[in-house]
Amino acid sequence: MNRTRLELAVLVFPDFNENFSVVDDLQTPESLPPFPEVQAATARKNPDLRAATSALQAANQEVAIAWNGFLPSLSLDYFYGIDANRFATRGVDPSTGLPIHNLGYSAAATLQLPIWDWGSNRSKLKQADLRRDQARVELSFAQRQLLANMRTFYNEAQAARQQLDSLSRSAELAADSLRLTTLRYQSGEATVLEVVDAQNTLNLARNAFNDGQARYRMAVANLQTLTGNF
Repeated sequence: MNRTRLELAVLVFPDFNENFSVVDDLQTPESLPPFPEVQAATARKNPDLRAATSALQAANQEVAIAWNGFLPSLSLDYFYGIDANRFATRGVDPSTGLPIHNLGYSAAATLQLPIWDWGSNRSKLKQADLRRDQARVELSFAQRQLLANMRTFYNEAQAARQQLDSLSRSAELAADSLRLTTLRYQSGEATVLEVVDAQNTLNLARNAFNDGQARYRMAVANLQTLTGNF
């Protein structure tokens, strides 16, 4: 138990920290949400799907930028400052001796019309279209793969949950059988071998129930790798 606790500390915390407590909650398994809720959580929280969606959005922006190369562009530059050979707002004209203002401003407007670019804009647009098509294919594949994995993990968790209920009933029946066998033994109607057999049956049923609890938790954990915590 101590070794497993240390291994858990190494796995969970970024630094070695033993200040935590472990709670045995296998006796209270969490319920499995309906499949539509799991599907909505997967679409909202899955990192692979979000990455593929973001890649498609970026590819759409690249296509829009490539189309801008075919449109005219207008730029306006405005300059304001000191137009003199010294740092001063006022000066004197050496030829006339009159005061002058060193502060000035200017503006320039540039209009570019794309007429011929040797096919560079068309090549950029073609590359952007190809990257967008690739992003769409990758997004579609990610969605289909995610849906298949989600359905598989959900079915495994659902089957493990149903099996857990069956194993729980088996353990309860084995406990009742042991109780009745013990009463029969105390009244002289059963042998000690029957009591031992009932005890072994109860131990096997409890071990199977514990294994079923572990399988259900593992199936839920596999499902939560796609959906996040629920």
